[in-house]
Amino acid sequence: MDEVFKALADPSRRRLLDSLNERNGQSLRELCAGLDMARQSVSKHLAVLEAAGLVTTARRGREKLHHLNAAPITAIADRWIGRYHRERAHALADLRTALEAGPMSNPVFTYTTYINTTPERLWQALTDPAFTRRYWGGTELVSDWEPGSPLLWKDGPDGEAKDLGQVVLESEPHRRLSYTWHAFQPEHAEHFGWTEEEFRRHREEKRSRVTFEIEPARSGVRLTVTHDDFEPGSVMHQAISGGLEGSGGWPELLSDLKTLLETGDPMPA
Repeated sequence: MDEVFKALADPSRRRLLDSLNERNGQSLRELCAGLDMARQSVSKHLAVLEAAGLVTTARRGREKLHHLNAAPITAIADRWIGRYHRERAHALADLRTALEAGPMSNPVFTYTTYINTTPERLWQALTDPAFTRRYWGGTELVSDWEPGSPLLWKDGPDGEAKDLGQVVLESEPHRRLSYTWHAFQPEHAEHFGWTEEEFRRHREEKRSRVTFEIEPARSGVRLTVTHDDFEPGSVMHQAISGGLEGSGGWPELLSDLKTLLETGDPMPA
């Protein structure tokens, strides 16, 4: 964690992270416009933040977009905030955000992790039903993974495949996978204790999408997960990012995936 704390010690770098927290996915030009710093200085600060894992990048056409990465911050929180105190900390943070935040924008979730595996093995973990069952809590993701094809959810090898309206958007084996996300289901309402009215309202949210980018890095691969296309104030965004009480979201699921690929066994339930 030394690199993370060193990166956070500089006020200019904290301002860059604040800017990305307000609006994720900015280019170097956009970040420079909001800061009284030379382009070269901003580039150097971003390099430090990226080396510490606090910022991750993704290409969109000719532009290189910068995203705030939650993984190192989550690791710090896990080290010093016990799980019995975490929900209280979340509640206080949510209250402060609600009181201080300005107009809401469309949120984006970005998470980067490094896994000691191969691109081929990681692709198999994302697309093979027998593999997904081991870290998706017994759920198999079933599809031929061709763009335009449906993505079905199946409760174990003997379960019935359910069509939740998800569609494969992009599929480049061992490199990139993208599909639309599902709406909330009745089991979510039961899990979170929602009333019928709350469930109806949350279920009507705009559908989002999730994208997995796989890149060779170090002795393994770098996996970047971007979940976007939410509407402002999305409850689904809170759920997938682990910010909704009772949800582990992508951070928990990706930790299980990493553990499974590196040790051969999933995290204990």
